[in-house]
Amino acid sequence: MTVLDAPITLLDGTQTTLGAITAGRPALLVNVASQCGLTPQYTALEQLHETYAGRGFTVIGLPCNQFGGQELGTSGEIADFCSLTYGVTFPMTEKVDVNGDERHPVYTALVDAPDEDCESGDVQWNFEKFLIAGDGTVVSRFRPAVTPDDERVVAAVEAVTSGS
Repeated sequence: MTVLDAPITLLDGTQTTLGAITAGRPALLVNVASQCGLTPQYTALEQLHETYAGRGFTVIGLPCNQFGGQELGTSGEIADFCSLTYGVTFPMTEKVDVNGDERHPVYTALVDAPDEDCESGDVQWNFEKFLIAGDGTVVSRFRPAVTPDDERVVAAVEAVTSGS
């Protein structure tokens, strides 16, 4: 099974796969949380999504409550918060575990990818980012402190969407 084959449920309860969401397009997968010091990254994530959507790119938010209990809401509360507070229009899934025994299959496929320091393994905190190509290959991994508008993220998105 590839990352694209992994079953996932959207915030509205729709059961799908990551491949159905991306439809063969590149995407930035981000474990998000509504009550984190990094939550303002939603603004730059939405801007990245809007800027590159015309090239077939999407951001996908995967809420997670594993780091400091910072995603406590229901799916409806998460959807309302993201939409009303940050104007989020990109797809969002139900809460998932990114580490541990209950790690979601999407993250089982992602955590082997190294970051720019050649380190792989568990997700470190909220807002860790994985850029995947349309075929599900992990192109880049950015740790939480690297913001979505960082030149490294933008350059990686530009490179993966340049043929679109």
